Amino acid sequence: MKPDLWADLVQLVVFVALVTGLAVPLGGYLARVFGDGPAPGDRFFLPLERAIYRVAGIDPEARMDWRAYATALVVTNWIMMALMYLVLRTQGVLPLNPDRIGNMPADLAYNTAASFITNTNWQAYSGETAMSTLAQMLAIIYPMFTSAATGIVAAIAFVRALTGVHRDLGNFFVDLVRAHTRLLLPLAFGVALLLVAEGAVQTFEGSVVARTFDGGTQVIPRGVVAAFESIKHLGTNGGGYFGANAAHPFENPSPVTNLVHMLSMMLIPSALIFALGRMIGNRRQAWVLFIAVFFLFLVMWSVVYGSERYGVPELVRAGLVGGNMEGKEVRFGLFGSALFTTVTTGATTGSVNGMHDSLTPLGGFVPLFQMMLNNVFGGDGAGLLNILLYVILGVFLTGLMVGRTPELFGKKIETKEMKLAAIALLAHPFIILVPTALALALPGPQASIANPGSHGVSEVLYAYTSGAANNGSAFAGLDADTVFYNTTIGSVMLLGRFVSIIALLGIAGSLAKKTPVAAGAGTLRTDTPLFGVVYLLTVLILGALAFFPVLAVGPIAEQLAMLKG
Repeated sequence: MKPDLWADLVQLVVFVALVTGLAVPLGGYLARVFGDGPAPGDRFFLPLERAIYRVAGIDPEARMDWRAYATALVVTNWIMMALMYLVLRTQGVLPLNPDRIGNMPADLAYNTAASFITNTNWQAYSGETAMSTLAQMLAIIYPMFTSAATGIVAAIAFVRALTGVHRDLGNFFVDLVRAHTRLLLPLAFGVALLLVAEGAVQTFEGSVVARTFDGGTQVIPRGVVAAFESIKHLGTNGGGYFGANAAHPFENPSPVTNLVHMLSMMLIPSALIFALGRMIGNRRQAWVLFIAVFFLFLVMWSVVYGSERYGVPELVRAGLVGGNMEGKEVRFGLFGSALFTTVTTGATTGSVNGMHDSLTPLGGFVPLFQMMLNNVFGGDGAGLLNILLYVILGVFLTGLMVGRTPELFGKKIETKEMKLAAIALLAHPFIILVPTALALALPGPQASIANPGSHGVSEVLYAYTSGAANNGSAFAGLDADTVFYNTTIGSVMLLGRFVSIIALLGIAGSLAKKTPVAAGAGTLRTDTPLFGVVYLLTVLILGALAFFPVLAVGPIAEQLAMLKG
């Protein structure tokens, strides 16, 4: 084995160990924060939280059924989205606009507000030229916290339904406040300090004009970059302060910050799996799911890394070896770029440190397929919800094969739960494939496609998959800043976020009311390696059935054409 390959494998092992070592204790912490008993930091946080409850008129003792919880979640998010839209439409006359950037157009403002309230962070604009400092803080950084917190508390509410302790889901507003005060704000502050220490920019000043070596001038944008980057990755938000995203040296100045960014993306989604195990009193269950999901993650990494390392066959035959470095930062190399690609689409973050449009066809297949599955760890909270959705489907399908009523953690899964699970499962491919077909069929949207043939199909498919999975990364060859794409992708982002959350909260509400039954001789245990295999097969089979036809005419066809050529 080549020395550089050994070095890359050692880095991978270190990364896996760091993710696991950080996720386990954080999962225990989350279980205590959102549990019923005392939590770490009560002496400091409780007075602050009580003050927030008083100002906001929140009764912290009130409990909510799933309808009240879902209503509070959706209405709160839509009010915030309206305020974000207003800021973007009026940023030209608001303060903290040192570069005098004008108001954002209506269709782009709708797309952007929908993007950041849904934890997607799709950007049909370049941040340094389209947003004022105030807009970056109020319409971008602020919803990066609230959207991440929304996903986290939705997942926690579902887990509560599985514990059998309460017949309700808790209190959305209390959960939302705690997700900010006890998790996101402290972590984001610490990560921002690390980024500043490594050279990331953090200032309220505007652009600076620098004189180049040949006597010319260059305008260099600046801003609150470190604050943006910390919550962008911890909240699995994505997007970028600059158009170059995490390939920009102000956002990602060193290999150390590259590692910090990747660990930040993986931290909360993986920790929530261990929080599940603690809250239901079955840590073995958490390990089974964690190992199954991480196995899928590593398979995906091996595909994109192997494909990019081999490179383009035509160039290899011409003697140009060393892998496919097109669109990648030399500072991070093949390994750092391939791992970042796998992390950012596995955790549905959407941040990029290289251009996904420049990946080999098989390399580009990986981020596409991960977003289609939407549960290779997944985003903050939303990932755990999707993992539990596939657990329910796996239990149900296995129950059908052995002729028993399926049970999950002592709760029987019946008709109502499966109807809602079917809605959550089928909505995802529907909101991807239908608008993709429209965009490929209509002449106006076709004009935005930079590349013909299979790669053009992949560009459009990637855009709607990224929106539906609330990921936000893009195949940059597509000019998506049009009224059609801004409107349709914005709507897909909203549907991809809220349809599944509402359906899964409905399942949670139904399960919460059920009296747990004792496990019997025929009960399917979900905390065994066998069920880990069942879970993986369920994910892969259902994912392949829904998306393989369109993948066959996109990245798969392009890969076969490249090999043939």
